[in-house]
Amino acid sequence: MAVALRPVVADDSPRLLAWRNSPDVRAFMYTDHVIAPDEHARWFAAAVIDPTRRYWIIEADGQGVGLANLYDIDTADRRATWAYYIADPSQRGRGVGAMAEFQVIEQAFGALGLARLACEVLETNPAVIKLHKRFGFVETTRLVGRATKDGQPVDAIGLELTADAWAEAEPAMTERLRGMGFPL
Repeated sequence: MAVALRPVVADDSPRLLAWRNSPDVRAFMYTDHVIAPDEHARWFAAAVIDPTRRYWIIEADGQGVGLANLYDIDTADRRATWAYYIADPSQRGRGVGAMAEFQVIEQAFGALGLARLACEVLETNPAVIKLHKRFGFVETTRLVGRATKDGQPVDAIGLELTADAWAEAEPAMTERLRGMGFPL
C-alpha cells in the first residue's frame, strides 16, 4: 500500500467537514459537537492561509483517508505541534497512521528544520499514545480535564519528540514500516 501526504486544497473543504463530523473522528477530538458549515468555512478559510499551519490529506493508494497537520509552527524556537486522524475506519490498524506519522516527522525535522515536535492525545486513545512512543515521543505532561466527553472530564497526554531522538529512532521505524510492506 502506498501512503502519501498531499497539501489540502479548496476542493477538500466539504470532505474535511464530513470527516470531522463523523462520530468515529469526533470521539477523539477535544470538541465533539457537530460542526456547522459556516463554522467550518471560517476555520478552513483561516487555516489554509495561516503560515503557522500546514495541512495534508493522508492518501492510501491514491484515496483520501484522513488529515495530518502541523500547527503553532514557530521557526524561531524551531518547534511545532502536530495532529492527525484517519477518517476511513477501513484504513485503521493497517499502518496508514504510522506511515503518515513518519512523513509528518520527516517534514518537521527535514524540510522545516524544526528541533522539537509536540502533540497531545486524549487518554482514551491509548493506541495512538503507544504509536507515538514507538516513534520516540516521550510523555511530558498530563493535561487534566483537557476535554469533556459525555459530560465527563478527560485528560490528555502531552508528548514531545526532539530531532536528536528522531535521528536515533528513525532507522528502526524505517525498518518496521518496510516490514509492514511500505516502500521507504
